[in-house]
Amino acid sequence: MKAILVDDERSNLVNLQVLLAKYCPLVKVITTSNQVEEAVTLINLHQPDLLFLDIQMGKNSGFDLLNMINNPSFEVIFVTAYDQYGIQAVKFAALDYLLKPVNPDELISAVKKAESRLTNKKQNDQLAFLLQQVKAPESTIQKIALPQQNEIRYVAVSDIIRCEADNNYTFFNLFNGDRILVSKPLKEYSDLLKPHGFLRTHQSHLVNPYYVKSWLKEDGGMLLMKNEDKVPVSKPNREMVKEALGK
Repeated sequence: MKAILVDDERSNLVNLQVLLAKYCPLVKVITTSNQVEEAVTLINLHQPDLLFLDIQMGKNSGFDLLNMINNPSFEVIFVTAYDQYGIQAVKFAALDYLLKPVNPDELISAVKKAESRLTNKKQNDQLAFLLQQVKAPESTIQKIALPQQNEIRYVAVSDIIRCEADNNYTFFNLFNGDRILVSKPLKEYSDLLKPHGFLRTHQSHLVNPYYVKSWLKEDGGMLLMKNEDKVPVSKPNREMVKEALGK
């Protein structure tokens, strides 16, 4: 895989090159850049398979760079030290990111996922989805990308009835009856959906309050959802849930 690295700090570029050479020998770094405008030129010239991209680079951002590329077919792995909103947008789009300092195991995992997605791809729909997301405030984001083995499902947040943990996996139960399994833990989605009003009723359950039908007094407290699902409410969360539901 041909790769280009973009970061406004030269030391970060050097460190990442060393890690890639050691842990991901199939990735061939063809060039690096520490400026957005220069990076755009290099990307158009070399047509990389993979782009390692910092989110915040002085006055510009990695999102600014992506907006300057027409129909990107490469995969992107974001590498950042902060920028919480940027990370939230990346998570909603189900794209990979690495926090600095880069962990080798996480680097290897991200590169393997990028490699598997490159097969027969003409355009990176996830990047297009991401760029739509960053144009709007976090609280107005309308859809979330849910990665599955053979596809990425783009689901309206308002269509999610509830989420349920299954070890390190999460089931999404949707308004249309679909049940989607995603290989990420519930905590990640709890953090993402909290700004949209979702309630963590239990260690294993996250609900959209719009779909709560009633409070059941059985088993110390349960929620009956509009699709007739019953969701437990743990004792530590009861008062928080009652207050959020206006009970």
